[in-house]
Amino acid sequence: MFAAARIQRRAFSASARDLSKVTVLGAAGGIGQPLSLLLKLNPRVSELALYDIRGGPGVAADISHVNTKSTVKGYQPGAEGLSEALKGAKVVLIPAGVPRKPGMTRDDLFNTNASIVRDLAKAVAESAPDANILVISNPVNSTVPIVKEVFKARGVYNPKRLFGVTTLDVVRASRFVSEIESTDPKDEEITVVGGHSGVTIVPLFSQSKHPKLTSNAELVNRVQFGGDEVVKAKDGAGSATLSMAFAGARMADSVLRAADGEKGVIEPTFVESPLYADKGIEFFSSKVELGPEGVSKILPVGEVDAAEEALLEACFVDLKKNIAKGVSFVASSL
Repeated sequence: MFAAARIQRRAFSASARDLSKVTVLGAAGGIGQPLSLLLKLNPRVSELALYDIRGGPGVAADISHVNTKSTVKGYQPGAEGLSEALKGAKVVLIPAGVPRKPGMTRDDLFNTNASIVRDLAKAVAESAPDANILVISNPVNSTVPIVKEVFKARGVYNPKRLFGVTTLDVVRASRFVSEIESTDPKDEEITVVGGHSGVTIVPLFSQSKHPKLTSNAELVNRVQFGGDEVVKAKDGAGSATLSMAFAGARMADSVLRAADGEKGVIEPTFVESPLYADKGIEFFSSKVELGPEGVSKILPVGEVDAAEEALLEACFVDLKKNIAKGVSFVASSL
């Protein structure tokens, strides 16, 4: 089935008052282009604003020919174009940054992408401080704290409006399980918590229909390092762009549905969380119920088995360092 079909079905009955402006920062990149296309197919999006340091207007011209009702505009690079792209946005997605190459970890991307996200966050804080911000740029474990610190410095931080997009980890987990069990991925609800890189990604198979999979070390590793699989297969030509675009579009659709008053919208996402604050971990990805205000309720992790408890302990070590790295970057660069 066409990848956007589920998004289209959910949003098809959107009324005129539900329609919203959505802005993509990094719209001409490997994630940005397919993400923008999927958003063009979503009837909840009335206005699609596309910005990049190069190529934004061209991508907008191309996507604008797709025969759905939303308008599309590409903005020229620079402070003025960026500000105009952001004004009035209900949702801002940030996929901007450089992709991983073979042998690179998400942390290797830090220095370049951290600066990009910091500068874009400054613009969002000035022009769209009340928007829901969906951060895709890696390493998410560090870039989300960067956005928080930038917003805090400008007095506009709202923890309910800031999300790290970790949906791809759940998308991958459900697909990988369906391959093993010969089932339909849509019937596989796999909880994935923690962060969005390597060992910080913790799939909780004990809470699924297939609790025995918790002992499948190969599967756990594949969920944690699925991005490496794509980087290797692309042989230096990029990282996970199409699947990430799908995950980002799904998350944006959920945020828009909840903003329009739909009840019971739950997505996994990396947010400021109290779940492990006692361990010094300020951000954590878990199931979050969304609402008109953004984060409505952060759901508990629930019971885990011994193997998953060990995975969580390993997650905490790296995740705490990743978060601190983002905070320190802003402290030394603002």
